[in-house]
Amino acid sequence: MALLPWRKGTVTRIEDHTHNTKRFWVQVQDTDQFDFIPGQFVTLDLPIHEKINKRVRSYSIASWPDAGNVFELLIVLAEHGLGTHYLFNEVHVGSELTFRGALGVFTLPEKMEKDIFLICTGTGIAPFRSMINHIYRHQIPFRSIYMIFGCRKKTDLLYYDELKEMEQKLSGFHFHPTLSREEWEGHHGYVHPVYENLCKEKPDALFFLCGWKNMIDEAKRRIVEMGYDKKAIHQELYG
Repeated sequence: MALLPWRKGTVTRIEDHTHNTKRFWVQVQDTDQFDFIPGQFVTLDLPIHEKINKRVRSYSIASWPDAGNVFELLIVLAEHGLGTHYLFNEVHVGSELTFRGALGVFTLPEKMEKDIFLICTGTGIAPFRSMINHIYRHQIPFRSIYMIFGCRKKTDLLYYDELKEMEQKLSGFHFHPTLSREEWEGHHGYVHPVYENLCKEKPDALFFLCGWKNMIDEAKRRIVEMGYDKKAIHQELYG
C-alpha cells in the first residue's frame, strides 16, 4: 500500500483547554471535504530536526467527520517534547502545518453487537470523543458503550461537560471519569478497578485502549485475566 501524500493545513483556531493542553483546529488546503474514520490520526512533519524520522509526530483526530475540511487535535505539552513545545510556542492562527493522513485502523466495528469499553488516559480520550459524537450525529446503533477516562485531578479533565451532556443525550452511553490524585464526587483511583467492576458479569465485550504504555500494558493483562480473549482488545499507544 502506497504512503499517503504530504498535505498542507492552515491553523484556524487555537484554544487552551486545561493548564497543559491546547486544542488546534486545522483547515486542509487542497480540499473542501476531509474524510476520515473516527479513531484515525494524522502525522505532522514539524521543523524540529533535519531527519524526518526525528520530526514526525502523530496525533489522534479529536473531532468527527462532518463533510467539512477542518479537523481538531488535542495536544498535551510534554515536558521534554520538542514537537509539543514547537506547537505550543511557535504555531499560531494562520500557521501552516504539513501533515499526512488520515491514517490508522483504531476504529469501531461496523456492527456494534457487543458491549464496547473505551478505556483511556490523558489525551488518549481524543479518538473516543470523535467516535461518540459520530455515533450520536448519525444515530448508529450499539448495545452499550462505557468510556472510562483516567487523569490526575479535576483540572485535568478533558471534554468533561460535553461528555456528561452526551451521557444524557445518548441512551446506552456511560461516561466514567476517574481521578488518581484527588478525591471528588466521581470515581477515585486508576481506570482498572472501574472496568473490572463493570465487567463482573463478564458481558460479551470489545475493549479499546488509548493512552500511556503502562496503562495499556496493565489493562491488557487484567482484561485477559478476567477471561477475555486477546483478540477482543484493540490499542492505540501514546508516548
